[in-house]
Amino acid sequence: MKRRHFMTLVGGAVVALPLAALAKKAGRTYRLGCLSPHPRDVPFNVHFFDKLRRAGFVEGQNLRIDYRAYAPHLDLISQYAAELVMAQPDVIYAAGGVAILAVQQATKSIPIVGIARDMVVEGLVESFARPNGNTTGISMFYNELDGKRQDILIEAMPGIRRMAALAETSLLTEAKARALQEAARANNVELLIYRITTAEEIAATIDKAKSSGATALNVLASPMLDGNVPLIMKRVAALRLPAIYQWAYWAEAGGFIGYGPSLDQLEDLTARFAASLLRGTIPADLPVEQPTKFELVINLKTAKAMGVTVPEALLARADRVME
Repeated sequence: MKRRHFMTLVGGAVVALPLAALAKKAGRTYRLGCLSPHPRDVPFNVHFFDKLRRAGFVEGQNLRIDYRAYAPHLDLISQYAAELVMAQPDVIYAAGGVAILAVQQATKSIPIVGIARDMVVEGLVESFARPNGNTTGISMFYNELDGKRQDILIEAMPGIRRMAALAETSLLTEAKARALQEAARANNVELLIYRITTAEEIAATIDKAKSSGATALNVLASPMLDGNVPLIMKRVAALRLPAIYQWAYWAEAGGFIGYGPSLDQLEDLTARFAASLLRGTIPADLPVEQPTKFELVINLKTAKAMGVTVPEALLARADRVME
């Protein structure tokens, strides 16, 4: 299948800098704190740390990494942030608005590189061009992508009449919920929205969605939900409930469909931000970036197991099809 790139806003100064230009200062040992919803060994982190290595920051040689994964214990996120700050890192990487906010509350001086839905709307930076404070990073614009995923899921299942969305309560506004439901209604589809606040609610909520008659599930963008996708995939597989996820690699890992920003680009951007901050650049001098490449992956093996025949037109638009 041919590869597609959706081009949006061109990134700022940090994108233009080659990793080699962001190399370390000789004789210095650096510390990087990480607060992420995922375990340390997920592909994003593996590639992110590898790109830092190519920039001259090598764990075990001149770089120490302190890591905390918060998705299984969202209630401990402030504690994790405080622990990372107490270790006095040179830079902290925080994934998700809730993680960035927790770190900001723990330190006003340590540079933070974050990935969030919308860094400005969430109040994490003052503006994209001039973030100010101690934080910069990447805005993902999840609201638009959640709607795009809903459209893809509807297209993937001709004749669908009722679908569900799984949302993290704190991230789903009433306005966004209405917009998703209206967009579904325009396609003659009823959208049922299920909100959860903890990982412990996931399995029972998916069961409820299935019992309500929903025949597909849109897993809305959320650090907590994304950190628990293996649990979600196991449950929807048992129920034969096709689902779409916020990253392409979840389809490669056995999910039905994944659509979202290119991980390769995000890894590269994150490594460039982190390397630049490690070598002393002030966060306020690094404009917030946004992804410009997006990937669609469809898993036909999973589709077959769930009794779904994906239209050829959608398969033709996919970047990768798992068979």
